Amino acid sequence: MVAPNVDARIFEIVSYSILKYYYNDRVIYWGCALDTLQQENLKLFKTGRTNANDGGIDFVMKPLGRFFQVTETVDVNKPFLDIDKIERYPITFVVKSLDSDSEIKSKIEAQARKLYSINAIISQYMECIEEIINVPILIERFEQAVAKGYLSDILSEIIKQSRL
Repeated sequence: MVAPNVDARIFEIVSYSILKYYYNDRVIYWGCALDTLQQENLKLFKTGRTNANDGGIDFVMKPLGRFFQVTETVDVNKPFLDIDKIERYPITFVVKSLDSDSEIKSKIEAQARKLYSINAIISQYMECIEEIINVPILIERFEQAVAKGYLSDILSEIIKQSRL
């Protein structure tokens, strides 16, 4: 269900379900002083309806405030528009592609160089790409989540999100 030829809605739902449980047992420690550090698990939330074309961001991670955007395309206009939406805050792209994450990033940058003549602008946008999660990385994260016993949770989440 994460192959490059699957429906975009299904890809978004399955990506969310996998990543939700991939990050589920990851713990961070945070606080304002060493003696008051808090321990908290990472939690991934959907921020809107699947394929709503509402211009919103797809997922957000608490407590890090990390944004995730699912996309089918590596057309430079899409990721740069998403980066502009959140005023150049770092963002992770989940891309429905078998290309490596570095190949995807290189393609975006090459297209940007054709569109923009100012290197500083290109650099500002490219620095906002926190991570690229492609299909192979998503499958790897799925396998890791399954190895931790989350298969039924992932499948339940897929069913739940599909109904919504």
